Amino acid sequence: MQIDTSIVNNQVIVDLSGGLYVEGAELLREKLIKYMEMGQKHFLVKMHKVDYIDSSGLGVLVSIHKRTQQCNGSLVITGTTGFVKELFELTRLNKVFDMQ
Repeated sequence: MQIDTSIVNNQVIVDLSGGLYVEGAELLREKLIKYMEMGQKHFLVKMHKVDYIDSSGLGVLVSIHKRTQQCNGSLVITGTTGFVKELFELTRLNKVFDMQ
């Protein structure tokens, strides 16, 4: 799992690639929480290069989504394809997240 981040127009851009498993999910959580502690509350998560996600990866996204909502922020997910897109649809998380 590779996690690249940048800030553009007061939004944290998170570009993920590879599989989002337990270890990568925890690293992602730590990075996003660090940004939130710095006052950032808007996130754009690019998932077009993510080929697999497990329950821990989904859990991190749900957790961060809840935290951003509590501070009037946002979490937008873009570029889901294949298995990852199917999983979001199967779990109905595509109805929870702002998916573009």
